[in-house]
Amino acid sequence: MRSSILTLFLLASSCGASFSAAQGETRAQFDAGRQAYEASEYPRAVQLLQQVLSGDPRNTDALLLLAKSYIELGQNDNAVNSAERAVALAPQSSLHHQWLGKAYGEKAEHAPWFSAISLAKKTRKEFEIAVQLDEGNFAARQDLIEFYCSAPGLVGGGVDKAAPHIARLLALDVSEGHYAKGNCRRQKKDFAAADAEFSKALESGAKAPDLIYDIGDYAVKQKQAERLLAVAEAGQKADPADPRGDYYRAVAFLLKNEKAAEAEQLLRSYLQRAPVRTAYPRPTQAHDWLGHALELQGRTAEALQEYRAAVQADARNKDARASVERLEKR
Repeated sequence: MRSSILTLFLLASSCGASFSAAQGETRAQFDAGRQAYEASEYPRAVQLLQQVLSGDPRNTDALLLLAKSYIELGQNDNAVNSAERAVALAPQSSLHHQWLGKAYGEKAEHAPWFSAISLAKKTRKEFEIAVQLDEGNFAARQDLIEFYCSAPGLVGGGVDKAAPHIARLLALDVSEGHYAKGNCRRQKKDFAAADAEFSKALESGAKAPDLIYDIGDYAVKQKQAERLLAVAEAGQKADPADPRGDYYRAVAFLLKNEKAAEAEQLLRSYLQRAPVRTAYPRPTQAHDWLGHALELQGRTAEALQEYRAAVQADARNKDARASVERLEKR
């Protein structure tokens, strides 16, 4: 009897050790996948995360990161599939519903109009569920507000629907509320009202880097150098390690035609440190502005190289293509 008990004990211990080893391997694979994602190595991230899921198919963290990786790769069907699996396994997760909404939205942007209508409705529904599940998920509410302010009534859009959510954000976090108001007015091309609200968002101590730097994108398009300097300052207070502050400060200098050498160094730093990711200025934009910085310093040959790099990074960059043609004629 004692021998049988001892045998069972040893067998259980052996199984437990094997299970712990398997868990450790899964954890290591997930960490490697996350590191690949952070390094913008999205194909490798997908490969590693799929390995995690082959051994642990209910790992919702891996499914969510896999969906994000597929979005960055433009593989929207795969992104939707991964996010749907994550939501099915964790239906009470606000974050999972939010990212499923994002995946549906990305797919809708590239779908035929009859499919886009259905996908847009699904996008709205997921954002609404995300907000219902977690009032503190400000990013999800911002996504929902942007949807209401930009989408037609056919798919459930409407500024009137955004209004109570904007009011709620103002009550919860003033800066988030002013950003939401500004973003809504931007969607309606009321730029004067957007300017005022974005200024209030920055002045009231915005803390979310993505929110702050989205105002930066707006300021670049509106050629607002002083606002860009405010964005860079606010962003670096929110997260000193975020490289986007370098980019927006450099663009501010170049819009003012000053400090070209400093702008050059800031842009080179950004290109070296920034991930290639949706919420970050793309390499084509950084190379284009770096070309401007070099031109201001009279370094035409080097500027031409940067403009060519911008076109190589994205052939749709019309400004960079025009700069290449202009300098090649000299």
